[in-house]
Amino acid sequence: MAIVTLLTDSGESDHYVAAIKAKIVGINPGLALIDISHRIGPCDIAHGAHVLRSVFRDFPKNTVHLVGVDAAGVKDDRWVAVQLEDHFFVSADTGLLSLISDKPPRQTVQLNTLAPVVTVFPEREILAPAAARLASGVAITTLGKPMDGLRKMIDRQVKATKRLLAGHVVRVDHFGNLITNISRDVFDTLVAGRGFTVQIGGERFRRIHTAYHQADHGDCFIVFNSAGWLEIGINKGNASELLGLTYDSPVNVAFDE
Repeated sequence: MAIVTLLTDSGESDHYVAAIKAKIVGINPGLALIDISHRIGPCDIAHGAHVLRSVFRDFPKNTVHLVGVDAAGVKDDRWVAVQLEDHFFVSADTGLLSLISDKPPRQTVQLNTLAPVVTVFPEREILAPAAARLASGVAITTLGKPMDGLRKMIDRQVKATKRLLAGHVVRVDHFGNLITNISRDVFDTLVAGRGFTVQIGGERFRRIHTAYHQADHGDCFIVFNSAGWLEIGINKGNASELLGLTYDSPVNVAFDE
């Protein structure tokens, strides 16, 4: 069964998500619809990119992802369909898709160019039909005019030397855990068997756990999460509140000589 996922900033208290789904199943009732999240912060591109980047590869190849984050606020009325890493995405051209993968898209088309509609609800009128048709096997090239590239945004990058790995908190999750942009791959390359100190605000730690429960209740844990990013939390507590750290707070890993 073909899958369409939905990621929006529409919330859960209004009719918007149901209207998007109704449009999709009206075109093909046999599609499987899976909600990633509808609680992305309003127009929060960074939040949407983090969530989508963390999960889209878990879905089967050829899954179609409808991204309705800041969809009505895009300049130049550009909405796109993209084939990227064996997945399909339909979205406003906000720059969000440039943040989810380092690989270039295989194909990109501009939507709403063949039979343009004017709408204040592009998620339903433009993105939903495109998602339904892609998931039904329609070729991406039939949905719009080819484009050379997407709008690009630059994510926060880690700075690395032989002695220091400097990153930032890029997301405070539902539990108050601090998710950083320090990856396991970069850490493993630099640590090279040496000792290290993780520096978070005024706190310093010399151990990375392999499970949350390895820290006692109320104590800080540091793990590489399921997506491979360094994560700091407090067992049964809220690390953001208790450590006084939030989005963009610095996190450093200093390596021993």
